[in-house]
Amino acid sequence: MAPTYNASTTAAELVDHLAAEIQGKVILTTGPSPNSIGATFVETITRSKPATLILAGRNTVTLQQTADAINAVSPQVSVRLLQLDLASLSSVRQAASEVNSWSDLPHIDILVNNAGIMATGFALTADGYESQFATNHLGPFLFTNLVMDKILNSPSPRVVNVSSDGHRLSPIRWGDYNFQDGETYNKWAAYGQSKTSNILMATHLAQRLGSKGLTAYSLHPGVVFGTTLAKDLDWTVDLPALRAVDKFMGNKEGWLEFKQKSPQEGAATHVYAAFEPSLRDHNGAYLQDCHVADPWTDTIKPWATDKVEAEKLWKLSEKLVGQEFRY
Repeated sequence: MAPTYNASTTAAELVDHLAAEIQGKVILTTGPSPNSIGATFVETITRSKPATLILAGRNTVTLQQTADAINAVSPQVSVRLLQLDLASLSSVRQAASEVNSWSDLPHIDILVNNAGIMATGFALTADGYESQFATNHLGPFLFTNLVMDKILNSPSPRVVNVSSDGHRLSPIRWGDYNFQDGETYNKWAAYGQSKTSNILMATHLAQRLGSKGLTAYSLHPGVVFGTTLAKDLDWTVDLPALRAVDKFMGNKEGWLEFKQKSPQEGAATHVYAAFEPSLRDHNGAYLQDCHVADPWTDTIKPWATDKVEAEKLWKLSEKLVGQEFRY
């Protein structure tokens, strides 16, 4: 009988169960900096002997700390660092070009789009886009598509987008995705829009490339305080602001206390999404607590899984990054 997982399942438990699925794989993870869920994910899966771990992020000095932790546990695992600033489309293109030039790595089995920012102050990127939408969606959208040939070279290609139940805070603001250059900005609504984008992207990847063998998933890792994601937030101010948006949207979370997870519990759904073989029957699914989210009992908004919305976002994203991807 297959094991049963829940909100308390740890990444280490899943790695033990899924060791055969992890062994020998080439896995590219964005944002695995120290003291992050991404770092917990890559450091935990090393025990099952993946072939190569590619660690991508803005700061290769901090990435090296994660690489050192991996090498200390599993020196036989090959680790590569990739400089990637998802807020810059030119950096994304440069990083993708580097990956595509690695002739000794003809395929990538799993891409985990883990990097992101949360509830930051209003800023436009150099490309002119609101920073959370750019960093959390447009950068990963472009990077994923630019390295897609290498992903599809895998015998079992998979893309995982780390989203959040924070997608409940906003659908895509089709007429105002840039928040009128700050005039209408709300940091939590902007975060919600970017997290909705992560789910819609996975939904459309599955629809567009499922016939070529690609599986794609999005996930909510849970609420894990103390990671680098929330390092710049002042919860005495930002928590009431978050609750205000939830209450305005009519979300039950506006009146509930958050259930916190440990980093190991938070990274568990990463492992599940990346390696669980039974998920092939649920291509495009949104996951939480190591299961396919149930719209009756879990927080999963219909605006985040609608296929029309997903296709609209794909076309908008192509326009904003200045490149079409025809598969």
